Amino acid sequence: MLRKLLSWRPSTHKPQTTLTLTLRPNTPFPSLSRFLSQSLSEDPYDPPFSPSSKPPKPKKKKTQKSPKKNPSPTRPLKSDIPFDFRYSYSETDPSVEPIGFREPPRFSPFGPGRIDRAWTGTSAPAHQEVDPERIAQERNRVLGDPLSDEEIAELVERYRHSDCSRQINLGKGGVTHNMLDDINNHWRRAEAVRIKCLGVPTLDMDNVCFHLEDKSGGKVIYQHINILLLYRGRNYDPKNRPVIPLMLWKPYAPIYPKLVKNVAEGLTFEQTKEMRNGGLTSPPLMKLTRNGVYVNVVDRVREAFKIEEVVRLDCTHVGTSDCKRIGVKLRDLVPCVPILFKDEQIILWRGQRDQEQESNVSKEVTSALMLE
Repeated sequence: MLRKLLSWRPSTHKPQTTLTLTLRPNTPFPSLSRFLSQSLSEDPYDPPFSPSSKPPKPKKKKTQKSPKKNPSPTRPLKSDIPFDFRYSYSETDPSVEPIGFREPPRFSPFGPGRIDRAWTGTSAPAHQEVDPERIAQERNRVLGDPLSDEEIAELVERYRHSDCSRQINLGKGGVTHNMLDDINNHWRRAEAVRIKCLGVPTLDMDNVCFHLEDKSGGKVIYQHINILLLYRGRNYDPKNRPVIPLMLWKPYAPIYPKLVKNVAEGLTFEQTKEMRNGGLTSPPLMKLTRNGVYVNVVDRVREAFKIEEVVRLDCTHVGTSDCKRIGVKLRDLVPCVPILFKDEQIILWRGQRDQEQESNVSKEVTSALMLE
């Protein structure tokens, strides 16, 4: 390498100079490199030792920023929606009062000062009184004339398929408040929206349809198992859509009274314990999956109670919270009495209603035989 550098000749337009280099054994290598860099860098056309120097960039002058103006204070958002704002409309019962809260009720999920409604811990009540007739008239005006069979078939064929881009997934939260805003966003460019329901709300699809129509103002024109099509109406105007303030976070669920009592009503402690043990050892009626479709569970439990007194549902991998929600739904829909939740197993007792009906029927039969 050193021989190549020394043998290189500079350009011919300058007189050639002879370079004599003497290496001493005691001289270290750094001194040699320093000598070469100093002696050979005199030629501006010397490629190995003339690094290209970039011109310095001009420094920008600092300009004084104008002072920011104080923005006008934002006023609380006012919404004319007539119902109370809740996190979930289909999975909560307004008639059941909680016995405690997991967070102070003053922490509104809408954010501090963003709406003109106070948060009570479970809902944000409306200030104005609700006029059912006026709401029904406004809803009928937006829906317009009923759809014909050809129009319904066209909408169903357009939006019922699984690859539809206008789809909203309805999970265990049911019909939530922020879902109303999603529905109106889809209605801006589509006449209908496809809603796919999974989880606990599928136990009562009629309840889901009712709250979707009542809270959004649309109409369910198609239902197949857990698939719904929600129509916006003929006279829907996206520019005059209702003002829906969004919840910034999911509020903590309040504390409700205990679902399962130590002793079932109408039974003794020994009888309750015997039923629980018998239910745990009995074969399961059904095995429920996580976020599944539970449309036929209510009918299966009703049919089983015609023969059995205690029924077990296997809810492995469903989750403890979902098991309790399923138990509450079955208690109101079947109806029945949940007597145990253990290891994701639900034990249901049919209650004394059937026994009382059987005794009444037997009494009527015996009285009719006596009259004969």
